Amino acid sequence: MTSILRSLSAYWLWAVLSLPAAGFLAAASGSSNPEVYEQLLHPTGEFSARFMILAMLASPLMLIFKGWRGPLWLKKNRRYFGVAAFGYAALHTAFYLVDSQTLDRVLGELPRLYIWTGWLAFLIFIPLALTSMDVFVRILGPSWKKLQRWTYAAAVLTLLHWAALHEWDGIGPALVHFGPLGLLEGYRLWYWNSRRRTIISGR
Repeated sequence: MTSILRSLSAYWLWAVLSLPAAGFLAAASGSSNPEVYEQLLHPTGEFSARFMILAMLASPLMLIFKGWRGPLWLKKNRRYFGVAAFGYAALHTAFYLVDSQTLDRVLGELPRLYIWTGWLAFLIFIPLALTSMDVFVRILGPSWKKLQRWTYAAAVLTLLHWAALHEWDGIGPALVHFGPLGLLEGYRLWYWNSRRRTIISGR
């Protein structure tokens, strides 16, 4: 019975996480305006960043709100948010490629900071998403966590990608999204360093 309830909860969560994507795909397929793909770039990128941030918030929130159900639920389901972040990043990339129209344009834009940081973040996302299933957790063992730590690199690259858009006009919204994550991760580092020093000094 418990496993059935968990499966139903997972399906509901996937349905909720997929709702914006369904709207974006409907807008893209139902419009004859070629600029629709450019218009969908920003919202798909934002949702990718938001879901990635939510997945990363689980661990630091667990330290601050010990015993609270919210952070515990987020920690149990953070892989869903991580995969959703990859899904929206893939959609973001697909819309970019369609909007670019030609390979020459795509290659010509690669040297730009806001382009190559986005590509690198997406390339990091791919192995993280592919190994998100339980079977890979068992196969990779301790190496799985080491691989998942590349999420931090993807987060930094995503922040730079967002902030560098439109000649850094996007830095404000980017910091609004990534600022809380940075503060909480800073607290997390301070907490574990303080605990390590306490253990060492107590010996």
